[in-house]
Amino acid sequence: MPTYPAPEFETRICPPGRLESRLAALPRPLVFTNGVFDVLHRGHVTYLAQARALGGSLLLALNTDASTRRLNKGEDRPINALEDRAAVAAALASVSLVTWFDEDTPLALILRVKPDILVKGGDWAPEAMAGAAEVLARGGSVHSIPFLHQRSTTRTLERIRASIVNKPGPA
Repeated sequence: MPTYPAPEFETRICPPGRLESRLAALPRPLVFTNGVFDVLHRGHVTYLAQARALGGSLLLALNTDASTRRLNKGEDRPINALEDRAAVAAALASVSLVTWFDEDTPLALILRVKPDILVKGGDWAPEAMAGAAEVLARGGSVHSIPFLHQRSTTRTLERIRASIVNKPGPA
């Protein structure tokens, strides 16, 4: 039986402790965004492509499973474990590197990696973003990208759950 190499996108998953050396090789300006990215949908991939277009490379920092649970998104969230979320995100052409953080906000990670551009979705005001003041103080920019597609993992899961509950049982 033939052996197959690991997919190339797996090389774009980077533990936080190895970020500095990996970031040095990425084109600048460096765009930073973060989130759970649990059940990937059109809104996510559109947003990530738009964020990436703002700079030379995009670093996506995912909330760990424990950090996600603290966000009160639901008792069963995340649906997908960190390693799966990281692999799916790393497979996207717009994402240069994927890492993660366990804190409630990515502030410590932002201070470490010093992105040139900080981005969040349109539901975040720039002044409410963790690390915004620090990025601006270094001469960087902060962007809140409006949603082109009104999608939500929480709403998607609600529709799935409703369809299961309302599905007729065997006759």
